[in-house]
Amino acid sequence: MQEQSAHAEHVYISAQRNSAAASSPIVASWRRCMTMHRLVPEDERAPMRLTDQEFLDARKQSEQLIAGATEELDRLFTTVGRAGCCILLTDRKGIALERRGSAGDDKDFHDLGLWTGSIWTEASMGTNGIGTALADERSVAIFRDQHFFCSNIRLSCTTAPIRDHRGELAAALDISTCRDEVNEMTLAILTQTVRDAAMRIELNLFRSAFAGARFLMVPTSANSAAALLAVDRHDLVLGATRAARIALQLDDKRIAAGIPAADALHEAAISQQEEIVEAEKAALLRALSRTSGNVSQAAIALGISRATLHRKMKKLGLH
Repeated sequence: MQEQSAHAEHVYISAQRNSAAASSPIVASWRRCMTMHRLVPEDERAPMRLTDQEFLDARKQSEQLIAGATEELDRLFTTVGRAGCCILLTDRKGIALERRGSAGDDKDFHDLGLWTGSIWTEASMGTNGIGTALADERSVAIFRDQHFFCSNIRLSCTTAPIRDHRGELAAALDISTCRDEVNEMTLAILTQTVRDAAMRIELNLFRSAFAGARFLMVPTSANSAAALLAVDRHDLVLGATRAARIALQLDDKRIAAGIPAADALHEAAISQQEEIVEAEKAALLRALSRTSGNVSQAAIALGISRATLHRKMKKLGLH
């Protein structure tokens, strides 16, 4: 009880300091909880829960998300599940759609509300990994008494946002634990683990959204694995991950207008005539490759005579 009173007093004092709110994302969240959501840290509450029908409706709306995340959730659980961690996948509204956890820890997590159908937002649960990550649209780690409510100061959690194929906020992936032995170094390791898993889910969603497209990795100074372009057979950009959009300054308008991948990647410009020559050369090379260099079969595949193919090969320097 004394610990909870001390925590509440610390939250009140910190949230009132402008300098603390400006320099600390945690304190900024505490202030939001008090000023925007009219919450008080002394409250003891569990998350709101959806009815069974509401939960089924929420899952139906997020079918693609769940399908793209299931394998990654299972893999993540094999890594951290035995360490007393609970894994939650939520939609952008903070609704817990999927959960992974060990049976021995279920009671603790259920009592805390870390269960499917629960709603973890800042508005309902104060500063917490899921709600704060969704509010700030960035990865966060909340260590014990960094939570807003006194009732959650046993909990440590780390959450990464997940974005859809347009780079818009779509979901959150959370790892939480109540274990006393967890320290800030352990939480830092879990933070990187959840970020990596969230990135892989994002890439799954992106590839699913552009099935049949070719994918190009965008060279960036950081996080290049997450910077992908989806390109059609004519080299036009169909979509870009958030990392690629930031690196190449792309938005929906530019993509919808039809931008060649070569232009988006700022590759060396060539004339229209050179592009036509290169396209013809590429078509011949593909035909020859598919026939293991057999000129006669390649000519048939291209619908031209063997002599014509030889002339084109000579002209393009393919002999």
